[in-house]
Amino acid sequence: MPRIPPLDRSIAGGRVSTPATSSIRSRKNTVTVHAAKELHFNKNMETLKRMQAGVDKLATVVGVTIGPKIVNDGVTIAKEVELADPVENIGVKLVRQAAARTNDVAGDGTTTATILSAAFVAEGMKIVAAGTNPVQLTRGMTQTVAALVKELALLSTPVNNDKDLASVASVAAGGNPEVGQLIADAMAKVGRQGVVTMEESKTAEDRLVFVEGMQFDRGYYSPYMVTDPERMVAEYEECRILLVDKKISTARDVIGVLEAAIKGNYPLLIMAEDVEQEALATLVVNKLRGTLKVVACKAPGFGERKTSYLEDIAILTGATLVSDDLGVPLDKADESVLGMCAKVVMTKESCTIVGDGNTKQDVLARVSQIRNLVAQTDQEYEREKLNERIARLSGGVAIIQVGAQTETELKEKKLRVEDALNATKAAVEEGIVIGGGCTLLKLAQKVDAIKATLENDEQRLGADIIKKALVYPLKLIASNAGVNGSVVMSKVMESGEAQYGYNAATDEFCDLMEAGIIDPTKVVRCTLENSVSVAKTFLLADVVVTEIPEKAGAAAGAAGGPGDYDY
Repeated sequence: MPRIPPLDRSIAGGRVSTPATSSIRSRKNTVTVHAAKELHFNKNMETLKRMQAGVDKLATVVGVTIGPKIVNDGVTIAKEVELADPVENIGVKLVRQAAARTNDVAGDGTTTATILSAAFVAEGMKIVAAGTNPVQLTRGMTQTVAALVKELALLSTPVNNDKDLASVASVAAGGNPEVGQLIADAMAKVGRQGVVTMEESKTAEDRLVFVEGMQFDRGYYSPYMVTDPERMVAEYEECRILLVDKKISTARDVIGVLEAAIKGNYPLLIMAEDVEQEALATLVVNKLRGTLKVVACKAPGFGERKTSYLEDIAILTGATLVSDDLGVPLDKADESVLGMCAKVVMTKESCTIVGDGNTKQDVLARVSQIRNLVAQTDQEYEREKLNERIARLSGGVAIIQVGAQTETELKEKKLRVEDALNATKAAVEEGIVIGGGCTLLKLAQKVDAIKATLENDEQRLGADIIKKALVYPLKLIASNAGVNGSVVMSKVMESGEAQYGYNAATDEFCDLMEAGIIDPTKVVRCTLENSVSVAKTFLLADVVVTEIPEKAGAAAGAAGGPGDYDY
């Protein structure tokens, strides 16, 4: 049997270490893998041409969704496109930014943004290849679009009635009048500035549900608190409310309020950060004995948002928020801190509070305060949450429940309804214009007047690029509908009527505003601005930097030397 040599231990600084282990540790600490980059210089326009090839591929894929014949969501398709060639993929990512930005700001128009970006790039490449200064060229493009945005505002008309809202929603939902009518009905219920949300339906049918008052995703702590065992609902009218911005540990913390509720024989809703076991047991026992009419739930939200929600409820019900920060400690709380609401309905998963209308002035002041916060915030998620708070204070939320037979259909339908909702909100904000790509065509006819205001010939060439590119969406809509785009374009341009255009759904020329083929002005504006921004970045590019793909197994040999990259 071979002799096993003794473990070599060296002593350094009074510590015993194993050399093998030390080397492994040091290797872990010092080895860093940096992905190499490849520089693609734009010699003879080769790099820009490769980027343009990627842009064209994306536009071709997304372009089939424009118009009423195919109803997929453009930005969803764009997100799935990844090309093998890294330079082509940079072109795809650039244009995808225009679509994503348009979707973030306006909520719709992503396909048009992709098509317009590709059109601006295609027309711009022809001019840049001929030797024109791209800086002056893109300056002319930007100034032309800025002037066209002002012209667009003149073409826009405010939304006058629910029929216009239904038409906007129907077009954005891929020509679905049922969805359009649902959204119009929802807006009629909650008002133009109200909140309309969307959720999955438990059936295959689409439904509109209106929630009156404030609703939160917070249910009762214990099923023993229900008043209707058959429906498992706790329901009280003329209910008092205790709002606590901290945990309730024991019943002693709220003994004064509970005694007042028993004495006054009124129902009590307790909403706190948490109700711990000892306090909850006391509430349940007294509820079961019939001594106390009580229901308790967790406060909605977390952190600062939780406090804001509790303050909103306090203003709606006339309550005083029990909080150490406000100088109202829980052990000193009595009947005077309680609010009053007309009705409370609580299920296992939700709590609805309907105000009694006595605090209308305070509510209006609070709504005004939150609207100021909306105007100041840049984050879309934060703005959405603030608008939800406004809707809850103002009286209610409309929920569109989307149903479908299969998971695939449901996913696609939800995207369409989301587009329709966003388009409708955008229409309320900035008005509407005729759709079907015809507004862009009308704007193209105004470019010649704008050219006269530009400084030099190269900038005027930039204006020409915009003019040529603005006809692309209409021609593509016509082509997707199976007709000749150039013929359609000529016929629309010949007419002097402002609302005249091509209805691809019925294959006829008519007054598009009357036919309900309309787009939100905000969507068209964002499409123009974001598309020209991307085209400008594209045409000014001189070098493209891409990562060199690693060879398979290079990551495994992290400490490897040169030759680990596939050139």
